[in-house]
Amino acid sequence: MNFTRWSARLPGTQRRAAARTDTTVSPDRRGEGSVPAARAEQPTHDKPLMPAVDDLPVRDVLDRVPALVALVHGPDHRIAYVNDAYTAAFGARPLGERAREALPELDQLGLFPLLDQVLRSGKPRTLKSRKAPDGRSYTFTCTPVTEGKGGVLVFAADVTDHAEAAERLRASERRQRETAVTLQRSLLPQELEQPDDLRIAATYQPGGTETAVGGDWYDVITLGGGRTALVIGDVMGRGVRAAAVMGQLRTAVRAYARLDLPPHEVLQLLDGLAAEIDANQIATCVYAVHDPNEGRLVYASAGHLPILVRDDSGMVLRADEPTGPPLGTGGWMHTSGSVPLGPGSTAVLYTDGLVERRDEDLDVGIEALERALAGATGTPQVVCDRLVRSAGVTAGHDDDVAVLVLQHPARTGPESDLFRNAALDLLGGVEAAPRARAFATGVLTSWRFPAELHDLGVLAASELVANSLQHGTPPMRLRLRRTDRRLIIEVTDGDDHLPRRRRAEPGDESGRGIAIVATIASNWGCRRTPGGGKAVWCEFALPKGSG
Repeated sequence: MNFTRWSARLPGTQRRAAARTDTTVSPDRRGEGSVPAARAEQPTHDKPLMPAVDDLPVRDVLDRVPALVALVHGPDHRIAYVNDAYTAAFGARPLGERAREALPELDQLGLFPLLDQVLRSGKPRTLKSRKAPDGRSYTFTCTPVTEGKGGVLVFAADVTDHAEAAERLRASERRQRETAVTLQRSLLPQELEQPDDLRIAATYQPGGTETAVGGDWYDVITLGGGRTALVIGDVMGRGVRAAAVMGQLRTAVRAYARLDLPPHEVLQLLDGLAAEIDANQIATCVYAVHDPNEGRLVYASAGHLPILVRDDSGMVLRADEPTGPPLGTGGWMHTSGSVPLGPGSTAVLYTDGLVERRDEDLDVGIEALERALAGATGTPQVVCDRLVRSAGVTAGHDDDVAVLVLQHPARTGPESDLFRNAALDLLGGVEAAPRARAFATGVLTSWRFPAELHDLGVLAASELVANSLQHGTPPMRLRLRRTDRRLIIEVTDGDDHLPRRRRAEPGDESGRGIAIVATIASNWGCRRTPGGGKAVWCEFALPKGSG
């Protein structure tokens, strides 16, 4: 076979014709652009010309090339030539044999389908960075040879150094991502709080291996008095920085939640804090509070996606008003809204990774989630998993996903006896305290509490009512509530001055009521109510087996 005809087809080689020009200078043009003999060498017949590419001995050139070169011909790819570099890498190869048996290393690399394709199409193909049996990495370029029965020239460039550098870079990126994911997961709740009246489940799915982890988070916070705060948010950006900002915001939310403020006031505080943490970092967030006595979910949104609620009939409601700009933007007064969440209802809070796709409008994803929620039944964890699957979220998803599902169960049968409510409106006056004691005594007796818990409950109700009569204003209301875990006593009035526990001096005639309640109860607290006024409550943990 004539190697010179296809030598110019080697990768990186261009065919060049030898320059053959007349270098003789005309006497009458001497001096015009001529170069003095002392400064330029003129070709002479005594010095031989440098050989052109076509005149080079091709076999010697290929044998000296550091890359691996092999030539196979015919449909069964019989070996016509291997150079010295190929022999040094894989050993001597018998000429004329079928490459499939004589070049097993190419078979292990999956190169034979590529050879067939090149032979059929007559077009070169490249296979990038494959690790060969000798432990080194090569990029294979297969070029068609049209002479004779046709063949393929296999040219393998050693790219081991590049491959190892790329692998080190990928390993570094994996370690960074693992660090961010570990930080992210450590900042999320390790175990969700489970309120008395709600059943809650959540899931977090980080983005795929090629995606830096984001700043999605969620939380469940029991506020006392039977109320529960639920929060979900998303810090814009990716990597360790986003996860660190997320951790600071989540910690701040838990601290602000202990103040038992309305949702819009919590977001107002978070907005200022987010700007202080990082003025260039913004976040979206929904903060919601569930009160079982009201059967509603009161919420405020800072640029976040709407809460979805499915009632007991299967109808889905989108709570998309009111909403404000993301946290960290400043200059906005957030407001609270509410959505019904009665027995049998299911609510879903989620981040944009669940519904946002690059080729679709955001509303399309939300509508798809609504349809999935309408047909999703079962426990909160089952609903959570079904929603994630219906959205097509996999391990290779290109964005973080956080989902929080809460259910307000419709309790029937014996379980319903463990959840009771009783309330008494008080108009004030000297008869209010005796009426409250008599009411608490009768209710707690009907609920069949142990004698000790019964007496403590009556004492706490009496002290809270007395405190409200002395320091509050009408209208006043006493509310008793029992769950399967605790007894809750709450008194509301029209004055918004919050009581605080203080140490009464021996001569003081007041100041001991809250101290007594704090001593005998498992927990106590107070908050301002939405329409003005306040609520003061305390809790008693029920002994196991009661009721």
